[in-house]
Amino acid sequence: MALTDFVLPFLHRLDPERAHWLTVRALASGLGPRMLADPDPCLTSQVFGLTFPSPIGLAAGFDKDAEAVRACLALGFGFVEIGTVTPRAQAGNPKPRLFRLTQDRAVINRMGFNNAGAERAENRLANARMRPLSGPVGVNIGKNKDSDDAAADYAACTTRLAPYADYLTINVSSPNTPGLRALQSPDQLRVLVTAVKDAAAAIGAVPPILIKIAPDLEEADLRAIALVAQDPDVAGLIISNTTITRPDTLRDPQKGQIGGLSGAPLFERSTEVLRRVYALTEGNVPLIGVGGVASAEDAYAKIRAGASLIQLYSALVYTGPGLVGRITQALPDLLRADGFTMLSQAVGADSRD
Repeated sequence: MALTDFVLPFLHRLDPERAHWLTVRALASGLGPRMLADPDPCLTSQVFGLTFPSPIGLAAGFDKDAEAVRACLALGFGFVEIGTVTPRAQAGNPKPRLFRLTQDRAVINRMGFNNAGAERAENRLANARMRPLSGPVGVNIGKNKDSDDAAADYAACTTRLAPYADYLTINVSSPNTPGLRALQSPDQLRVLVTAVKDAAAAIGAVPPILIKIAPDLEEADLRAIALVAQDPDVAGLIISNTTITRPDTLRDPQKGQIGGLSGAPLFERSTEVLRRVYALTEGNVPLIGVGGVASAEDAYAKIRAGASLIQLYSALVYTGPGLVGRITQALPDLLRADGFTMLSQAVGADSRD
């Protein structure tokens, strides 16, 4: 019987946020498992100038304060994304603010960018990088809730964190910070991208800049963002954040909670948005697919829809960390069954069929 068979039932007896805190603390203390087998070389890819040993990454939101970067990579992830980090520490929204929808294999959160601030993340990332890391580390940045100058906040985060980030993600799509999603307009996005680029250039460290978007955008919004994504200063898009919609299929009593929904119910919508943006950008913009990935088949579907890389998080709540290894081990067989010898050959395959 696997350790997960004991640990997950224990964690599920706890308040979700308490369980999450304990998990991060355990990993940071060196108590996490390790995936010993290296990924199949066919999974290695070059995306926005970086080498990814595996396309399976840990989404932002799990390790908000860069407490367990090395331990998360040791679980088998090909890359991890910390954050969301804001310039100043903030407590986030009132508790309770994290809810398991067990019947739906989903999660609703209204955390509100709770984090220890950019200075704390900077110190931890600097410490993590004292030795080589096994995969890229992205940094997801946002604005403080009480800030009147979003561009200044993203620039402030960049100044501290760009030297330690393999890529930076501009998060404008969380539903839990008032007014944040309004920053997804093309004009606002260009202002933020310029602010981040200029701040990074000022300190001589300009990592690839990505934008994370919501799954709830209309067609006109997707078309506009697709144009912004093709600006030279934008390296790629992450599709997508959590959704504020509630599918009719939800059964769990917690389904009425306010916040962003993630997990299995988000898979179809996020994958459709991914497929649409891949088509709108004609495959010229690297995309990271996020939302409802809980198996190798899910990950492969997003790759064929247009994702060069994949991120997951919510599925770990129900499966434990062994999921990472299972996906990584099964993906090569799915690729070869379709005649692909490298992962990059499968990206966007459904658009070419």
